[in-house]
Amino acid sequence: MIDLCPRSRYYEAMIRALFPGSFDPPTNGHINIVRRAAGIFDAVSIVIAVNPHKHYTFSAEERYGMMQELVTDMDNVDVHLWDRLIVEFADREDAKVMIRGVRALDDFEYEFELSMLNKGLNPRVETILMPTDPQYFVLRSSAIKELARLGGDISTMVPPPVVTAIERKLKQEARA
Repeated sequence: MIDLCPRSRYYEAMIRALFPGSFDPPTNGHINIVRRAAGIFDAVSIVIAVNPHKHYTFSAEERYGMMQELVTDMDNVDVHLWDRLIVEFADREDAKVMIRGVRALDDFEYEFELSMLNKGLNPRVETILMPTDPQYFVLRSSAIKELARLGGDISTMVPPPVVTAIERKLKQEARA
């Protein structure tokens, strides 16, 4: 059999995508985007932001541990902590794509501006804006934490390990 279209080096190139964020805490919407990206790209690196000037509910290590637990069934997904520019991580890992989730027009505007900034810093990295699936449209980590603080049910918004982590964190805050 004659192969009239031999595989080129471009065809065989692995494409690594980054999914950066603070993930404070990880939501079902985040996991949905990770799963969808993992089905499209050869490898997906979740990059958890570590910014000493930002207040997080969960420590970097707690956010890392939760995300690690939530992606154990995805062979082509890994998790990292990062405290510098995301485009520097992209260079280090030879990532060509950055995934950003968007829920509404205000998300799009913010993410578009951020993608232009990143493009100026590293023109080799393309940003893909991935709309959330409809059932995750209103999931914001800040709103979920507030709902939990007020005693609301968050079990449909975050995975079970995150529900447990939030309940544990609220008990710690109540004791303090």
